[in-house]
Amino acid sequence: MSLSHGFAQRVIDWQAADGRHHLPWQQSRDPYRVWLSEIMLQQTQVSTVIDYFERFLSRLPTVADLAQASEEEVMALWAGLGYYARARHLHACAKAVVSQWDGQFPSASQDLQTLPGIGPSTAAAIAAFCSGERSAILDGNVKRVLARYFGVDGDISQGATIKQLWALANDCLPSPALVCQQPKVMTSYTQGLMDLGATLCTRRQPACERCPLADHCVAHHTGRTQELPFKRKAAERPTRELHLLWVNHGSQVLLQRRPDKGIWGRLWCLPVFDTAGLAQDAVDNWFAKGLACTRMASIGHELTHFRLTLTPWRLALPHSAVTPAVADATGRWVCGQTLANLGLPKPIKTLLIGATPDALATDSHQ
Repeated sequence: MSLSHGFAQRVIDWQAADGRHHLPWQQSRDPYRVWLSEIMLQQTQVSTVIDYFERFLSRLPTVADLAQASEEEVMALWAGLGYYARARHLHACAKAVVSQWDGQFPSASQDLQTLPGIGPSTAAAIAAFCSGERSAILDGNVKRVLARYFGVDGDISQGATIKQLWALANDCLPSPALVCQQPKVMTSYTQGLMDLGATLCTRRQPACERCPLADHCVAHHTGRTQELPFKRKAAERPTRELHLLWVNHGSQVLLQRRPDKGIWGRLWCLPVFDTAGLAQDAVDNWFAKGLACTRMASIGHELTHFRLTLTPWRLALPHSAVTPAVADATGRWVCGQTLANLGLPKPIKTLLIGATPDALATDSHQ
């Protein structure tokens, strides 16, 4: 008897009894809500996503609302979730749904994959939850469950292993007859797989004693739950130092929009420079020579591929001066009271958001 025999039913039964049932996106088969949650949950924990999800829906309750929203509003709602390309793809996808699909998400996973930012696993999840389609998912949690259950030794970051896991994911699906008889079974099965990986079959210290798959799990029986899934150790992340120019003019602060590519794409940010000298050159060119900046304490910030050390340099321009024009067309003077409405990178928001208009007008904010 193959290991995949009975796999789906054990997952379905466990999900009904012990899975998660009260997440805000589980109470609807609306493709917009399901899609939004799936995109937000990529690389982000459920506990973090819930507040963002509810805030996003309160401002943009339909896909048409999202399509009509400005990029600035979308990025402001997303700010802090990270992986900002997701927000840009989200906006593009909403526009495509409105323009190409008359405002209705397609029901088939193959059609969903034609939309910006929707890959095979996300498309399958949306189709399973919203229309009961019999399609396999393979997100990070499911890769871990399958690699342990079947004892897959290959590196899960490599194409050959991913192909093997996709084949296993398809083998484990509920039978076509069961899906036909019980249209909601794919919702239970898909949610169950996600829940198993998130709550029991975790990266460290998996709760095998409570897992419905433990009796047949290869990793559990061979004592390899800490080894599997195997992923080649990444090289140590390098450290990169950046310098931030924090310029105030009265209650206004100078911000620039980040380019599409690179860190914090399309977010508003303090002007960023590779060296302190380049930051001072910008002050000389934009305002006047001889204006001295005050160095502030450096800030550490972790990104996926490297660590950042951010050093802010503070400059308060005289109150009497006319708001200077900045040569860079992406520059913008922003009042302190409106900072919270902009899409700001998390460390920049932490640095600026507590500053009152009075504090912004001084150079003593430490």
